[in-house]
Amino acid sequence: MRIGRFYHIGKVLLEHGLDELIPSRFRPWYMRFARRCLFWLPNKHKSESEGRRLRLALETLGPVYIKFGQMLSTRRDLLTHDIATELSMLQDSVPPFDSALAEKTIIEALAIPSLSVLFTDFESKPLASASIAQVHTATLKSDNKQVVVKVLRPGIKQTIEADVDLLESIAGVLQRWLPDGKRLRPIEVVREYKRTILDELDLLREAANGIQIKRAFEGSEALYVPHFYSDHCRKNVIVMERVFGIPVSDVDSLRAQNTNMKLLAERGVEVFFTQVFRDSFFHADMHPGNIFVSREHPENPLYIGIDYGIVGTLNKEDKRYLAENFIAFFNRDYRKVAELHADSGWVPADTNIADFEMAIRTVCEPIFQKPLEDISFGNVLLQLFNTARRFNMVVQPQLVLLQKTLLYVEGLGRQLYPQLDLWQTAKPFLENWMKEQVGPKAMFMKVKENLPFWTEKLPEMPDLLYDGMRQLKRIPIEQQKHHELQIEALKSTQKARFYSHLAAAFSVIAVLMYLFEKPAWWSISIGVIGTCCWLMSWRKLSK
Repeated sequence: MRIGRFYHIGKVLLEHGLDELIPSRFRPWYMRFARRCLFWLPNKHKSESEGRRLRLALETLGPVYIKFGQMLSTRRDLLTHDIATELSMLQDSVPPFDSALAEKTIIEALAIPSLSVLFTDFESKPLASASIAQVHTATLKSDNKQVVVKVLRPGIKQTIEADVDLLESIAGVLQRWLPDGKRLRPIEVVREYKRTILDELDLLREAANGIQIKRAFEGSEALYVPHFYSDHCRKNVIVMERVFGIPVSDVDSLRAQNTNMKLLAERGVEVFFTQVFRDSFFHADMHPGNIFVSREHPENPLYIGIDYGIVGTLNKEDKRYLAENFIAFFNRDYRKVAELHADSGWVPADTNIADFEMAIRTVCEPIFQKPLEDISFGNVLLQLFNTARRFNMVVQPQLVLLQKTLLYVEGLGRQLYPQLDLWQTAKPFLENWMKEQVGPKAMFMKVKENLPFWTEKLPEMPDLLYDGMRQLKRIPIEQQKHHELQIEALKSTQKARFYSHLAAAFSVIAVLMYLFEKPAWWSISIGVIGTCCWLMSWRKLSK
């Protein structure tokens, strides 16, 4: 199956002429010769633009590749206008599946005889169609509220599993044969991606994620999360509040209603860092198709987030190291950055800190105090990758989602307000967060948080203290006994070894005497002595 899928991928790429996207200087004569003689499949879309060919190929290959195209679509600084525009259509304009099949899936999932039982009206034509699901608009019969019904694509799990298994096989080859294979840990990265994308196929999980983020941002002026109707949510169908907003990628419409673009961009950064550092639970699929802006109060813009199938989490250690790294970057304390990388285990402990500091300074110093429009993050990432390779930096699979989301946030910021100073926007937030984590206030909050538990255990403290003291008093005695037992065991082993050597010697003598035809009783007697020595050796070992 993997060989067949690999052939299918190559066939799709060649039939869409994507090999022509590779610059000619990277296509030597033997590659062109092999393309014509061995990989002779013709380009069937010669009349289409490069961007359209790439989009059609990704759509043909399926959801795993569509997700990749969605991420690329936010990086207009790395792509041509044609390719970026075409890839942006992957966010919510993927070809839909049959509406009759969608209706049948909803009826079976919700265990209702017909859609009219639950909805006063149901729009058969999908409102939007994405890589793994499509949504239909409806009106609830119970409260006459407008909702959207999200339906999973039939058979999508098998397709995704086949593609990810193929990626895992390719990752295994890369990890084994590439010079940087072990450092980049492609197998772990693919497995992390597999876990994430398979979680996205469980719409009940998406509803739970959305409810948690909605609770965290209740009353927020920065982010609104639609209501999920939990009674009507299943693994392959969810029903949620319909929202009416402007797609965040529609910059012209946002400007037409006089949206405060600077504040909107700053709030995007605020929402991201709040989710990561305050909640440890962040929306990890923030491409423009999932983000809208409320039409109300354009001077005080409000984000509306949908599609919570992919979320990321960080543990306390990762959060602390990330925050300290960000602050050190913003303060241009590259020595601190280098030391943090070594302390966290992201680079080997024997790394030369001075050299690592200089390498980071060389990459990062040129980009500070510049707006996003003047920064080539593609070039920065490339230089950081080369730096990582030089110092054997290990890829952290748990941070892959965070890195992807950072790309989305930066891409959105570039579209909304290119003059945004990302550093000055994020720095105060991170500094305040660090003060709350390590300052006197943090100590007070931790004591307050643990006080009920300590109060409950306080009556038991005298008994626990007494038992602890008794155990401490017994430790030297137990250690002495253990030491004596070890000495006895060592003596027994030495005696067993002595008797085994005697037994071997007597056995050899008995055999030699038998061969040289000495009196038989001599040979038998010595053999008996050797056997007794074997028994003594066994006895000593068995003690």
